[in-house]
Amino acid sequence: MYTSYKSSSDDILYRLLTEDVVDEQTIRVHLRKDDRGLYFNDGKRKIDFILVFDEQIETKKSASASEEKIKRWRQKFLKNLEKAGLNTEQEVVENEKKLITFVKLHAPWDVCCAYAENLSIRAPLQVVPDSKDDYQVPVPLDPHSVYFCEAHPNPTSNWSSKLLETLHIPNALEQAVPNTPLDYYTCQFKTSKLERFLGSDNPDTFFEDIHRHRILWEILSTTSYGKKKRAEIGIERLLDEKAFVAAFPLHDGSYKCKSDDISPEKLNKRQVLYKYWARWGCWYKYQPLDHIREYFGEKIGIYFAWLGFYTAWLLPASIVGVLVFLYGLITFNDNIPAQEVCDSGQQYKMCPVCDEDIGCEYWFLSDVCFFVRLSYLFDHPGTVFYSVFVSFWAVTFLEYWKRKNASLAHHWDCLNFEEEEERPRPEYAARAPDLKENPITGINEPYFDPSKRIPRILSGIAAIVIMICLVIIFIIAVIMYRVLISIPLFENAHLRSRASTIASMTAAIVNLIIIMTLGKVYEKLALKLTQWEMHRTQTEFEDQLTFKVFIFQFVNFYSSIIYVAFFKGKFVGYPGHYNRFFGLRSEECNNGGCLIELAQQLGVIMIGKQIINNAQEVIIPKLKGFWHRCQTRLDQKVGHSRWEDDFELIENEGLFQEYLEMILQFGFITIFVAAFPLAPLFALLNNWVEIRLDAHKFVCETRRPVAERAQDIGVWFTILEALAQLAVISNAFLIAFTSEFLPRLIYQYQYQWTLHGYTNFTLAVSPENTLNQTCRYRDFREPDGNHTMFYWKLLAVRLAFVIVFEHVVFGICKMIDIMVPDIPEALEQKIKRERYLAKQALADTDTILMMARRNEGDEEDNIDFNAAPSSQSKASNA
Repeated sequence: MYTSYKSSSDDILYRLLTEDVVDEQTIRVHLRKDDRGLYFNDGKRKIDFILVFDEQIETKKSASASEEKIKRWRQKFLKNLEKAGLNTEQEVVENEKKLITFVKLHAPWDVCCAYAENLSIRAPLQVVPDSKDDYQVPVPLDPHSVYFCEAHPNPTSNWSSKLLETLHIPNALEQAVPNTPLDYYTCQFKTSKLERFLGSDNPDTFFEDIHRHRILWEILSTTSYGKKKRAEIGIERLLDEKAFVAAFPLHDGSYKCKSDDISPEKLNKRQVLYKYWARWGCWYKYQPLDHIREYFGEKIGIYFAWLGFYTAWLLPASIVGVLVFLYGLITFNDNIPAQEVCDSGQQYKMCPVCDEDIGCEYWFLSDVCFFVRLSYLFDHPGTVFYSVFVSFWAVTFLEYWKRKNASLAHHWDCLNFEEEEERPRPEYAARAPDLKENPITGINEPYFDPSKRIPRILSGIAAIVIMICLVIIFIIAVIMYRVLISIPLFENAHLRSRASTIASMTAAIVNLIIIMTLGKVYEKLALKLTQWEMHRTQTEFEDQLTFKVFIFQFVNFYSSIIYVAFFKGKFVGYPGHYNRFFGLRSEECNNGGCLIELAQQLGVIMIGKQIINNAQEVIIPKLKGFWHRCQTRLDQKVGHSRWEDDFELIENEGLFQEYLEMILQFGFITIFVAAFPLAPLFALLNNWVEIRLDAHKFVCETRRPVAERAQDIGVWFTILEALAQLAVISNAFLIAFTSEFLPRLIYQYQYQWTLHGYTNFTLAVSPENTLNQTCRYRDFREPDGNHTMFYWKLLAVRLAFVIVFEHVVFGICKMIDIMVPDIPEALEQKIKRERYLAKQALADTDTILMMARRNEGDEEDNIDFNAAPSSQSKASNA
C-alpha cells in the first residue's frame, strides 16, 4: 500500500527504515544526538508535551499548608494523566535555590486515535479512482493496491508570481523551500475506518505534531486534579494556582544548523523556518505558509498569511501614492496661488493669530511663502483621485482576502470549522459561585448568573467612557499647549514664519507620548475589567476584550487627527467676534492650511508608533528572556536538553497585539489617506520589517505555542470592513471641507480658470473698529463680517460632493463585492470532489455491496430490455 510521509525527524526515520538503510535503534541514537531531548529515555517514544514545576530546596522539608495542597493537586493530576493513557517520565534539574522538575508526556497510538475522532481531526484519504485519468500521484502506485492517495498541488501561487511568469520576468521572490507538505483530500478521522486513511500502517508518523499537541492539550485541559464540583479541572487553572510553572510542546530541535554542509532535506522543521523565513536575509522572499501552518497550527498560519497578503496589496497602493506625490512635485511650480503669496511682499497684512493685548503682532502673508508652496504637495487634484483609489483598493483587498482565506482554510482542513463546545475558562471556573447543568453536554459545571453580569458590563462601559473623556482632556491640553507655545514663537521675528509648524510638530510628539502611555494603561485596565465581567468561554472573553481595547485605541489614536481634519479652524469666528475656549481664541489652521498640518500629525503618530512598536518587539523579548534565565538559573556549563532550552525561552503571548497594531495601521492609511499619500509606503516598509520580527520572535525567542485551529482572522475582519466603510465617508469630508480642491474648482469655473487672483479672493477684510489696524484673514466674508454668497454656494457644493462621492464609491464597491465571489469556482469543485471521495472512502461495506448489487440488477434489466425485441422477432419469424 502506498503511504505518505511528511518532513520531520520521525519522517526521516521512517524513510530510512523503509529503504532498509540502517536499523531503528541506530537512527534513534543519531536523532537524539542531533536534537537532544525530543524523545523519552528509551529513544522510541517522542515527547509530545512538557510540564514544569519547581520546589524550593530550603522549604521542601517544612512546606506550608497551601504548598502541601498544591503538591497533592499536582500528584493527583499526574496520576489522572496516566489513567487517561498518557506515558510520563520525569527529569529533575537542580539550581541554587530550586529543584525544577520536567514531566515528559507521550500519547500512545490508541489514545491519539480516540481523541482524534473526538476532536474531528482530519486525515488524508486513500480513495478508489473513478478512472485512470482521474488522479495525479507523486510516486508510482503499487499495482496490487486497492486504494491510493489522490494528491493535488498546493494553492501557493499568487498574483505576483503569475504576473511575472506571464511577463517572462525572473521571480526573485520565489525560493525552493525543502520538505514542502503535500496536499491531500481529507475527511474526519474514524477509528473504525482506519484502513481507509493514508499512512495508517505507520503509527509514528500518521498524526502530525500539531495534531498530537492539540490532543495533549485537550487531555490536559479536561483532566481533573481535585473535586469536579469545585471545577478543579485542567492545566490552565493549575498554572494559575502556580502548581505548574509552564506547560508547552517542544520545539522541533535547535533553529541553528551545526554545519552548513547539511542537506536542506535533512533540516528539522524549525531550522527550515529559520533559514527560509525568520532570517533578515529572507525579507523579500515569499513566506512558506504551509511550513508555518505545519509547525505552529492554523491560527498563526492564517495571521501570517493575512499579514503577507496585506503587505503585498500595499505595494500597488504605495506605487500609486508615490506617483500622486511625484505629480505634486512635478507641478509644484505651476501653483498660481502659491506664487501670488510669495510675490505679494507687504501687500497682504494679516491679522494677529492671537489677541493684540498679549503681544501678538500683525504679519504679512508672504512670510509663510514656503509653507503655502509645501502644502500643495498634500493638496492638489491628484489627492482626490487617490482618495477614490484607496477606497476601491480597501474594498477589493478585503474581497480578495476572502478568496485567499477560503483557499487556505480548505487547504489546511479548517473550512467551515466550528469550535467544539467550549469549556469554562479557568478563572471563570475558579470564581463562579454556583454549579449548573450544561444543557448541551449535560455536565454540571461552574455557573455565574448572567443577570449579575449586566452591572459589571455597564461598569466596564462606564470605565471606557471615563478613559475616553480622559483622552479628550489630554487632547484639549495639547491644543492649549499648541496655542500657548505659538504666542512667544510669533513674537520672535526670526521664528514667526515657522511658528505654526514648530508648535504643531512639538504638539504632535507630546500627543504621541500621551497616546502610547494611555494605550498601555488602558490595555491593562481592559484586561482586568473583562476578567471581572466573568465571561464563560475564552471566545467570549477575547471578543469582549478586543471590543474594549479597539474602541479605546480608535479614540486614543485618531481623535487628535480627527480634530485637525474636521474641527480645527472651522469655528474661529472673525475679528471682533472670535470664539473663545478657556479664555483663549479657537485655533486657526496652519499657515499652509489644515491639510498640511493633518499630514504632519498623521506622519508623526503613524511613523512614530511604528518605530516605537518595532523597537519594543526587538528589545522587550530579549529583556524578558534575560530576566527569565536569571530566575531559572540553569547550569550554563552543562549541555542543555531540548526541554531545558525551551523552558528558558519566554512564553508566547499570542496574536492580539500583532493584529491590533496592523488594524490601527490600516485605519491610518485608509481613513486619512487624502492628507498623506505616502502613508501606504511607510506602512509597506514597516510591514516588511514586521513580518521578519514576528517570525524571528516565534521561531527563536518564544516557546512553541499550542496549535489552535482557525478558519479566518475572526472579529478583526469585521473591524476591517467597518474601517473601509468609514474611510469612504472620512475622505469625502476631507476633500469637501478640509482641502482647497472645491474652492479652487468653483473659482476656476466661475471667475478665472488660471486661478489668478484666487489668493486675494480668499482673504476677507477685518470689520472697521475691531482691531487697531485694518488687516486680512482667511474666510469668505463681507467687510461687515457676514458670509458672502460664494460661501453658501461652496457649502452647497461641498454637501453635494459628499453625497455624490459616497454614493458612487459605495455603489462601485458593492459591484466589486457582487462580481468577486468569496470562494473561487475551482475551489468549489475541489470541495465537492473531496466530499464525494469522503463518502466513498467511509461508506460501510454493506452499503457498498448493496449499491454494487443494485448496479448489477440495473445492468441485467437493461440487457433484458434490449434483448426483448430480438426474441419477439424470432418468435414472429417462427
